[in-house]
Amino acid sequence: MPFEAKHRFARISARKVRPLADMVRGKFADEALDILRFQPQRGARLLEKVIQSALGNAQDPDQTRGKTVHVRDLIVAEARVDGGPMFKRIRPRARGMAFVIKKRSSHIHVTLASIDELGS
Repeated sequence: MPFEAKHRFARISARKVRPLADMVRGKFADEALDILRFQPQRGARLLEKVIQSALGNAQDPDQTRGKTVHVRDLIVAEARVDGGPMFKRIRPRARGMAFVIKKRSSHIHVTLASIDELGS
């Protein structure tokens, strides 16, 4: 049974978080948290919180339907960072021109799955 967590409309560009998601994909959840804890990027904090939320979902008895889930056996099966909507702002430039500034956002999706489910 996979456990999901999302952070939608995160105010950070998707291309800043994607390398971090690539770094933790396929790792055990606790190992992924340890890796992200020592990364200096701001996106690492956001991704870390989403993984912790998915771990919290795994420990919730309503989500597990009475089954026992060992948190140490969960793997980051999917870590996806998609682009979200953009705030568009106008910056005045020389000779009456204007440039568009795109303030990007992203959607961060994390899915944790048990190692037993991935093996079968």
